[in-house]
Amino acid sequence: MTKRALISVSNKDGILEFAKELVALDYEILSTGGTKKMLQENGVPVTAVDEVTKFPEILDGRVKTLNPMIHGGLLGKFDDPSHQAQMNEHGIEPIEIVCVNLYPFVETISKPDVTWDDAIENIDIGGPTMLRSAAKNHQYVTVIVDSNDYPKVLEQLKNQGSTTIETRRELAAKVFRHTAAYDSYISNYLTEELFPENLTITYELKQTLRYGENPHQKAAFYQKRLGSDFSLAYATQLHGKELSYNNIQDGNAALQIVKEFDIPAAVAVKHMNPCGVGTGTTIEEAFDKAYEADPTSIFGGIIALNREVDEATAEKLSGIFLEIIIAPSFTEKALEILTKKKNIRLMAINFAQEKQDPFKVVSVEGGLLVQEDDAYGLNDANIQVVTDRKPTEQEWEALKLGWSVVKHVKSNAIVVTDAQMTLGVGAGQMNRVGSAKIALEQAGNKAKGAALASDAFFPMSDTVEAAAAAGITAIIQPGGSIKDQDSIDKANEYGIAMVFTGIRHFKH
Repeated sequence: MTKRALISVSNKDGILEFAKELVALDYEILSTGGTKKMLQENGVPVTAVDEVTKFPEILDGRVKTLNPMIHGGLLGKFDDPSHQAQMNEHGIEPIEIVCVNLYPFVETISKPDVTWDDAIENIDIGGPTMLRSAAKNHQYVTVIVDSNDYPKVLEQLKNQGSTTIETRRELAAKVFRHTAAYDSYISNYLTEELFPENLTITYELKQTLRYGENPHQKAAFYQKRLGSDFSLAYATQLHGKELSYNNIQDGNAALQIVKEFDIPAAVAVKHMNPCGVGTGTTIEEAFDKAYEADPTSIFGGIIALNREVDEATAEKLSGIFLEIIIAPSFTEKALEILTKKKNIRLMAINFAQEKQDPFKVVSVEGGLLVQEDDAYGLNDANIQVVTDRKPTEQEWEALKLGWSVVKHVKSNAIVVTDAQMTLGVGAGQMNRVGSAKIALEQAGNKAKGAALASDAFFPMSDTVEAAAAAGITAIIQPGGSIKDQDSIDKANEYGIAMVFTGIRHFKH
């Protein structure tokens, strides 16, 4: 019986060497189109698929392998007398090896000028069909979709004469993962519904992690192939140990906050909450403010900066223990300074390619929660000054800063700020006045003349009372409580300017 291998690949990396090795092992190579041409031009003997099917390629190549002479060879059981009798009757020979990868659909739709017709023409039909047929029949057929598997297959063919059933099963599973991902990219591209009846999301393994949130938990980091460059998944690590599970969570939280600012800004994060946010005319000044906001909690934290790290800033960053520093870039001198610290992770991220993922996905037991990203800012808000006194220009700047930060703090959330930095952060308390007390206590005397931001409305006036006692002079909150008037009256009583935004920013 002739040993046959069918090869039809879009990505031709390593395929010439693989085909030559198969020929040396007495395999007849079947192929089509560009793969056949490339192999022939390099001296590899090839049998055209249409010689086997006795039917020409038609419809501009859309139909070439969809034929019983091919799929009978892929799906027939080699040791089943009934299958063998039918194959012999119709002159079908078995195909032992299938090496196929698919039309570059994802690469095509990633192009900025892609047309609808280009996208549709790059939906592979024959490839996935051959892969699925071969993978279903993996008891007999070796199917390869990844060029990284060529060496393993060749080694077993040379040493044993065939691949092991364990290898064939592993390769078949990889095929079904691959075709499932391929179909999900296509379905998502074609889908216009906000929440379709079936949600398919594909991620690719970026790296396995040493452990998860705790050392006894296994973990891995996956990335979206069509994701934004403005992400730790697509960052360039310039120095330091590999990222941990918690590093990635905290780093992502820091990125989400720092992207709120157009002016130089620095964000320090601990346990996915900001412990210090600072702005300034330079990135050094912004970091100074972020550090000043909470010089205790920043120890062991994650820093995100939205400007290049220069020598002066690097000197200050190197003076404290930090897990990660994230920035668009680092000067040579800054890298020289910071890389003296062996373990610190330095991550460069393409801020110019910031692209908001429109949806957020969170796993729960037995399911997923999917929602639109909270991209609302003050420009989207219906701003109302509800008190007798209006905020001063300085207070407006503080209110804007507070509102930009509070949406990223775990609810119940209260943030105290001046015009350039956070002064106190109260996060994750079971009642709002509890968060306010934490933030105000942290701010201390700096709360006098400062602004207070709340992620949701005040259910009663006690938070205003606490703010007034600490010296707060301006408050920003969504409004919407049935007792709003109580809070307004209390603010008027203490001469506090209060602004309603009409937008809530819960973060659970």
